Amino acid sequence: MDTQALTKGIKKNIITAGCFIAAALLLPTLSKAQTSNWNVPASANQLKNPLAGNTSVLKDAKKLYITNCGPCHGNNGKGDGIAAAALKPKPADHTSAAVQKETDGALYWKMTEGRTPMPSYKQALTDSQRWELVNYIRTLAKKR
Repeated sequence: MDTQALTKGIKKNIITAGCFIAAALLLPTLSKAQTSNWNVPASANQLKNPLAGNTSVLKDAKKLYITNCGPCHGNNGKGDGIAAAALKPKPADHTSAAVQKETDGALYWKMTEGRTPMPSYKQALTDSQRWELVNYIRTLAKKR
């Protein structure tokens, strides 16, 4: 084997190894995008859910979720809806421990206020419907 072919082979191996290293470094960052920090004001965490524990709202809440949240968060809440791939930051996985640890008030506030790319649902959904969705999101933890 001549020196030129050997050098070409070494360069190819170095480039391949570099790609693997770059991928290994980027993967944790990409997965974090879905659970990126979305800070809420302290007052949001203090909001009390007037429908806490009310399971009678879940049937209607599921319909609301599929219609309003499903396209981005997926019908099962895993952040894998049909629009998710095009969004930055990625939609949250509502089945995740990180989301389930948030207060009801924080979830309600996020739906109410929105942030790019998530719209505000302040006008589109009533206060009661947004609290119903909070209750429904709580049921998604069991579907992990």
